[in-house]
Amino acid sequence: MERRILLTECPDAKGLIAMITGACFRHQFNIIKNDQFVSECDSRFFMRTEIEGDFGGDNGSSMVNEILSDIPAGGRCRLEPETRKKILILVTKEAHVLGDLLMKSYSGAMPIDIVGVIGNYSVLEDLTAKFGIPYVTVSHEGISREEHEKRMLEAISKFESDYIVLAKYMRILSPDFVNHFPRGKMINIHHSFLPAFMGAKPYQQAFDRGVKIIGATAHFVTESLDEGPIIAQDVIKVNHNYSAESMARAGRDVERMVLDRALSRVIADKVFIHGNKTVVF
Repeated sequence: MERRILLTECPDAKGLIAMITGACFRHQFNIIKNDQFVSECDSRFFMRTEIEGDFGGDNGSSMVNEILSDIPAGGRCRLEPETRKKILILVTKEAHVLGDLLMKSYSGAMPIDIVGVIGNYSVLEDLTAKFGIPYVTVSHEGISREEHEKRMLEAISKFESDYIVLAKYMRILSPDFVNHFPRGKMINIHHSFLPAFMGAKPYQQAFDRGVKIIGATAHFVTESLDEGPIIAQDVIKVNHNYSAESMARAGRDVERMVLDRALSRVIADKVFIHGNKTVVF
């Protein structure tokens, strides 16, 4: 018995749940869990169905084709295996997000295989080497952004990955670079001060302004780097007892937590991209 994820998205219509679950039954697949949502603003239907059964023969494609023929025009349906996902990580100098992902992959706490790490500095190479994972340094110093992005693309092309995670990668990516990848391929994590405190030392800026909450946002990367569809967010309260340094430490904790939540749902095929928003089951 194998388990797979059936993902359906289409214009809303009467009887969709019955039609999809009926197709599962006719093809002798058992439904383990089912989640659905309708976006009222545009009547868009989303459904995630965990099924199990014998996927020999046509590998479930006849069921998918049946569903595609029955759902309204403009719909999509696909069947995804429950497998460990391959992750490529981009970094600069901060270790907390990378270290968290390395440990969770190593311990099995998250079903991912980190295929490689690429950094614009070599600072994190020793940490990565402790886990036996390839590290590539692509320096940006002394060259144009265009040349650096060209070298980054060359380095990325050497790795086969399902997702690319920007683990505090502090370089602004051009639209041309981002458009080399399918929508939903790249995931970014950053503090939630944007756009309030941009640039260097955001936590010092926050401290100087006396902020009372700090947080983090994980989102898919689009041409507008920090404005892509949001996957997960969270905040914690701070007060006058916090220094800029303790705010930064708390911020790092939130960033790790939020990226963990976001990536866990993405690799489990629990996230639909809907315009510039997401539907997250």
